[in-house]
Amino acid sequence: MPVAATTVSKRELLDTKIRALGRTLVAYSGGVDSAFLAWATYKALGSSDMLAVIADSPSLARTHLTEAVVFVREQGIPLEVINTSELDRAEYIRNDASRCFHCKDELFTVMEAFRATHGFDSIAYGVNVDDQGDFRPGQVAARQHHVAAPLLEAGLTKQEIRELAHSANLQVWDKPASACLSSRIEYGRPVTREALSTVERGEDAIRALGFRQFRVRHHGEIVRLEIAGDELPRALSSTMAAEFTRIFKALGFKFVTLDLEGFRSGSMNSLLPAQQLSRKTGSADASLHLESAQNPHG
Repeated sequence: MPVAATTVSKRELLDTKIRALGRTLVAYSGGVDSAFLAWATYKALGSSDMLAVIADSPSLARTHLTEAVVFVREQGIPLEVINTSELDRAEYIRNDASRCFHCKDELFTVMEAFRATHGFDSIAYGVNVDDQGDFRPGQVAARQHHVAAPLLEAGLTKQEIRELAHSANLQVWDKPASACLSSRIEYGRPVTREALSTVERGEDAIRALGFRQFRVRHHGEIVRLEIAGDELPRALSSTMAAEFTRIFKALGFKFVTLDLEGFRSGSMNSLLPAQQLSRKTGSADASLHLESAQNPHG
């Protein structure tokens, strides 16, 4: 996979942005973007001046936590696992359109305390150019906590990050996109440990069947399975339909459905009002301030 000259220039700019941050904590989830940022920060600053920080909570699948830890150990990147308590926040459990804001607000609050205690200068996270075109309330929390976004500042897109990760022989370069388990639960349905566990067990079962890119969407009594387009023909077989039914009825769902549109990241956002989605990340602050005024006690 050849890397274009413009991408190489952005990679050089990324190093400049990272060095300007001083001793840095990297918010690390194990996905391609945060993994590449953690690696690039490690290469630019060295192990004594950076630390990858992953937040452990019931919304992080055990499989993803294990994979994230394996990657940094293979690369020699220092790692700290911290505990976050988003499930203690009523506004997070409520699971409305601002859930991701409250999740990231919890994360960056905990990371800021760690930064101050351990003598780090900055916190950085892996948002990129493509993330600006989606509904991402978590970016509002990042701005409020003054978290740096070096990949975005260097102008890197998701595809460019994958290309750079591939050229650096990072095994995560083609890792499927993922998000926290809470994103699988329909808006308005409370986020509970039980629901998160059900989704996680369901996704583990689908992964064990050999599928690579998928989501288990929790709609109460109904489960909606999204399978990537190139894997969908296999999922549509009568044998696999029977297997899906067996797995998910055992997990407590009354109805098991397969989404014929296939996997698509952020599909739950289609349930939000168009006015909410039109705010995206740039002016989401206004909607969050309005929510706080209407619900002063969460």
